[in-house]
Amino acid sequence: MVNNNEYLNFISDAKFPKGNREEDLWLIFKDKQILIKENKGRIITPTFKDVKNFIDGLETKYHLGELNGIHCFCGEINSCVETDGEFELLSLRQGAAVIDKDIFPIWGRASQIIHFHKTNKYCSVCGAENKISENEFSMECSSCKYTTYPNVCPAIIVGITNGDKILLANNKNFPEGLHSVIAGFLDVNETLEDCVKREVLEEVGIKVKNIKYFDSQPWPYPNSIMIGFTAEYESGEIKVDGDEIVHAAWYKKDNLPMIPDETTIARRIIDSLL
Repeated sequence: MVNNNEYLNFISDAKFPKGNREEDLWLIFKDKQILIKENKGRIITPTFKDVKNFIDGLETKYHLGELNGIHCFCGEINSCVETDGEFELLSLRQGAAVIDKDIFPIWGRASQIIHFHKTNKYCSVCGAENKISENEFSMECSSCKYTTYPNVCPAIIVGITNGDKILLANNKNFPEGLHSVIAGFLDVNETLEDCVKREVLEEVGIKVKNIKYFDSQPWPYPNSIMIGFTAEYESGEIKVDGDEIVHAAWYKKDNLPMIPDETTIARRIIDSLL
């Protein structure tokens, strides 16, 4: 028999185990931030021992699964609940840069499950109240029994080269000066490759060729997955849409603007192409 814990570090499981162990991890959210502890400059995810006084007061509570044999839970406390000085609150984006790489995917999963719960309290078919399913990550209508599952929104992200240059663009929602590769959400009944072509043409006015899959990365802000590609310039002149993209240009390796940090698939695409 295959030991799944040797195959996957994290085993997803919505079923609650019997009882609690002091070492169980609890990812507790408050006002879209996560409760953390800090020890000698290291960010630590609280355990059941740390937060057991909060458990009964959680508005939402899920079992996520096991990470290397340790049960992982998530929940949300009301904004009015006071937390003592032992804890701090950190946004998910801040956490991406400082938390251990094995733990952050669990943070992202917890965030998406909490978002799913908050945005699906009522049935989209009949309007009755939804109830948490016991055996899977879903909500079931208390009246018509319609089942709703977490919604994951796929998006492409593509690095485009033209000889020894790479196309980088500034989105209006980026911090000032930050440039990245082109990205956008998949449309209805659209292939990933067609999405790459459409998004690039819409945002910067050029055509691309030799589209190749690169890698993927969950993007829990709040519920996406980034599907990475590389491509080569084919034709056209850069003309930004002015709606999402406010500036774009070709850059060489020795003349790059500010680019995304190392935790992002965008940065991995840029580094691999250059």
